[in-house]
This record gives sequence, structure tokens and C-alpha cells, in this order.
Amino acid sequence: MRIACPFCGPRENGEFSYLGDAKPKRPAPDAGEQAVYEYVYLRDNVAGEMEELWYHGGGCRSWLKVRRNTVTHEIFSVEPAAGAGAAKVSP
Repeated sequence: MRIACPFCGPRENGEFSYLGDAKPKRPAPDAGEQAVYEYVYLRDNVAGEMEELWYHGGGCRSWLKVRRNTVTHEIFSVEPAAGAGAAKVSP
């Protein structure tokens, strides 16, 4: 599987680290124990199209949001992951 990094171009997936589903949002500090439990442990295991977070550790060290099919591994889009340490400035 090749991921087209918006900063480095197409790269083998071995350069990236997979974090998981991009949809869950960290609960507020005062959200309570149940909200934290659901955030940490309850995730969907989607067989099909989903948005995921990937870290390009073997390249530009940017966090990326990748929309792909988890069954076929077809990648539909790759973009910087706003709010995930992806503030990357072009030279």
C-alpha cells in the first residue's frame, strides 16, 4: 500500500505509523469516567470506507488523515490532520 503524503509524495506504508480511526474526539477534562472509557475502549471496526490517522515518521513527521477502504486498501484522499500536530509550513 502506498500513501501519497501531501508533503513528500507517494511513499510505502512502512514509513508511516497507524494510529486508528480519526473520528473519536477526546472528551473534555470534566466529562467523567464513562466518557473517557468510551473514548479509549469503544471503537468501531469498520469493514469499508473510513478516515484514519497516520503519522509519517519515516518522512516529514506530519500527522495525516487518510480516507481509505479497510477491505480493499484503496486510498481515496490524504490530507494534513488538523489539530494532530500537523501544522506544517511550506518552505
